[in-house]
Amino acid sequence: MAETNLTNCDVEPIHIPGKIQAHGFLVAVNSNNFAIKYVSDNIEEHLGVEPKEILGKNISFFNKVLQDKAEVVDLENLLTLGARQAGFDIINPYKIKINEQPFYLIIHKSNGSFVLEFEPATLEYDIQNVIGKAVSEILINKSLDKLLTKAAQEVKNMIEYDRIMIYKFHEDGHGEVVSEVKNDELEPFFGLHYPASDIPKQARELYKLNLTRIIADVNVESVAISADSTVDHLDLTQSTLRAVSPIHIQYLKNMGVASSFSISLISQGELWGLIACHNYSPKFIDFKAREGCKLIGNILSSALEYRQVEEDTDLQNHYTARLNELSENLERDKVIVNALTAYPTTLLDIVNAKGVALVFEDKIYTKGETPNNEELKELFDWLKLTMTETIYHTKQLSTLYKPGIAFKNIGSGILACMLSKDMGELIVWFKPEQLQTVNWAGNPDKQIEMLPNGEAKISPRNSFATWAQIVANTSLSWSNTEISGVLKIREKINNAINKTANEIRLLNERLKLAYEELDTFSYTISHDLRTPLTSIKSYTELFLLKNNTVDEQGKNLLSRVLSGADKMQFLIDEILKLARVGRAEFELSKINMQELIDEAVNTSVAAYKAFDTEIIVSECPQVSGDQTLIGQVFSNIIGNAVKYSSKAEKPTVKINAVLRGEEVIYSISDNGIGIDVNHHDKVFELFKRMENVKDFEGTGVGLAIVKRIIERHNGRIWFESELEKGTTFYIALKK
Repeated sequence: MAETNLTNCDVEPIHIPGKIQAHGFLVAVNSNNFAIKYVSDNIEEHLGVEPKEILGKNISFFNKVLQDKAEVVDLENLLTLGARQAGFDIINPYKIKINEQPFYLIIHKSNGSFVLEFEPATLEYDIQNVIGKAVSEILINKSLDKLLTKAAQEVKNMIEYDRIMIYKFHEDGHGEVVSEVKNDELEPFFGLHYPASDIPKQARELYKLNLTRIIADVNVESVAISADSTVDHLDLTQSTLRAVSPIHIQYLKNMGVASSFSISLISQGELWGLIACHNYSPKFIDFKAREGCKLIGNILSSALEYRQVEEDTDLQNHYTARLNELSENLERDKVIVNALTAYPTTLLDIVNAKGVALVFEDKIYTKGETPNNEELKELFDWLKLTMTETIYHTKQLSTLYKPGIAFKNIGSGILACMLSKDMGELIVWFKPEQLQTVNWAGNPDKQIEMLPNGEAKISPRNSFATWAQIVANTSLSWSNTEISGVLKIREKINNAINKTANEIRLLNERLKLAYEELDTFSYTISHDLRTPLTSIKSYTELFLLKNNTVDEQGKNLLSRVLSGADKMQFLIDEILKLARVGRAEFELSKINMQELIDEAVNTSVAAYKAFDTEIIVSECPQVSGDQTLIGQVFSNIIGNAVKYSSKAEKPTVKINAVLRGEEVIYSISDNGIGIDVNHHDKVFELFKRMENVKDFEGTGVGLAIVKRIIERHNGRIWFESELEKGTTFYIALKK
C-alpha cells in the first residue's frame, strides 16, 4: 500500500459532514412541528445562547432569542409560507440585522427538516445592473473559446478573485483548465489536467444539485452541529454553509489558496464543468453576489448546450450529406465495390476515421491508412467470431485483441459493420492512436500517509509540478452520429446487394435462353450452313472434272469459289470452337508442359513449313489446367509466332517460363512483323486482324479463343510488341 489512487474518496459522505463553515450559523427544525433538531455550535457567538438551551424547543422560542439581538422577524410565518409554496425561492434571501450587522437568512428543506442558515450580507453595489452588463458582454462572443474567456473575465470583475478558471470534465472524469483569467503575478494553470480524484464522483453529483459553492477561509476551523440525541446526521446537500472535506481543504492549502468559489456548468443535464475561482487571501462572497454568478453560470450553460447542439447538428449534416452521396453512388454504379470506393465520396467519408477496409466477395479493398492484408485477414477472422451484433466498436482494440498492438498507430480504435456473416463480408473503419501528452497538475497517484495511531490516511499530493502522462493505445471515441451513419449505409449496401442479386437472377434466366439460342445457332451452322457449302464445293469440283473445255480464266474463277468455300468452312469451325470454350466443362489437372509445348512446336513448324525457324525452348514447369484447352492456347500462340516471323531474315521463336509466387508466367517471343501500337487494344477482339497481316492466313478468331480460355482458368494474358521488331505474349497460370 505504498501508493494508491484516491478511489475511496468517492465514498466520503461529504453531504453530511456534521459541520458548517464558521462565517455563518445554522438552525434546523422539524418540518411538521417546528421543533429545533439541530443547532451549530457557534450560535452563542452571534446570539449569546448555548445550543443545549434551544435544542428541542419550538421555533417560537428561537424567535424570541433572535429578537433580543435582531430586528423583529416572524420565523414561524416564514416557514409556513415556504411550506405552502413548496419552496423558499420567494423568501430567500431574507435580510435582517443581528447586532446591528446585516445578515441574510436562507431557508431550504432537507428531508424532514427546514434548515435556516444565517450568513453576512456584504454586497454594496447594484448587482442587477452588473449582471445585466456582464451577460451582454458574454453573449456578444460567438466562438466557444471567446465565450468561455469572457465569462471568466466577467466573473472576475464581479467577485474580484485572483484567479478564475473554466474547468471542463472529460469522459473519464478528469478535468482540464480550458480558459483562465488571472492576476499577472500568478503562474498560469491554463491547459493543465487534474485527476478525477481531485473532484470525486459524489462531489460532482453535489455540483449538479447545488450550483454554487463558497469556501470563505481554508484556515478557519469548521463549526460542529449539535443535534437532538434522537436524530440522524443533517443532510446539507443544499446548504450554503456546508463544511468542506478535510482532504479538499488540504488540497487547497497545498496550492496556496485561501478561499475558493465555484459555479456549476450544466449541459444536457450533466456536469460539463465548473467556473473555478481561487483567491490567495480569505474572501467571502455574499449570497446575492453568488446568485448573480449563478445566473452567469446558467446563461453560460445554456450557451454551451446550444453550441454543443449546433456543433452536433453541423457534424450530423456533414455526415448525412456524405451518406447521401454514397447512396447515389450505389444507385449509379451497379458494381458495389466501385460505388463504395471509386468515387470522390467513399466509405471513408461517412465517419471520422483515417482508414477503412472492406471484405467483399472474398477480396479485400482499402482506402486511407489501414493495416496490411495479413493483419486485416486475422482481424476479420477474429471479428467474425467475436461479433454477435451488426455493429461492433471500441477505442482500445489492443486490450481486447492483442495482435492489434502491432497497428495501434493506424487502428487503436475500430468500428466494424457486418454486411453478411454467412458470406464473411464486413466493413471496418480505423481510428489511430490518440497519443495525448496530458500535463497533469501534480502526480495523479496520491500517497498514503500513516498517522501516529497507525491508521492509513490518504492525503492530497504536496507537489504541483507538471507531470506528463501518455495515454497510449487509445483512439478518439466513436460518436453516436458515426454509428448511426454506419447503420444507415449498411442498409443501403444490403439493398443494393439484394437488387443486384435480383438483376443477376434475371440475367441468368436470359443467359439460359441465350445459351439455348446459341445451341440452336450452332446446330444451324453445323447443319444448315455446312450442307450448302458442301454442295457448292462438290458441284464445283464435279464441274471442273467433267468439263475439259473450260479455259484457264474459268478455272481460276472456279478455284476461287472452292477457296472461298474452304475459308467459310474453316470460319464456321472457329466460331463453333469459340462457342464451345465458353460453355465447356473442364477439370483441372497437372499438365506436362514440356510435352505439350514440344507437340505445339512440331505441329506449327510442319503447318507453316518453317523448317528454317530457330525455336529455343527453356525449362517448362507444370501448370494446373485443362489439357486440351491449354494445348489449344499454346498451339495458337506458338503457331502465330512461327507464322508471323517466317519472313524474317533469321526467324527465331523463344519460349521461356518464370515462377512468381503461385503463378507460372510463360513468354513466347518472336522477331516477326510485330503489331502497330495503334492496334494494341484490338488484338483480342473477335474478327480483328491487323493491316500488316494480309499476306498471312487467319480469321481473327484465334486470340479471342485464347483469351476466353485463359480467363476461364483465372489466369492472365498480355503482350508487348513493336512494329517490325517482334512480339512477346505472356501467359500467367496457377502452378
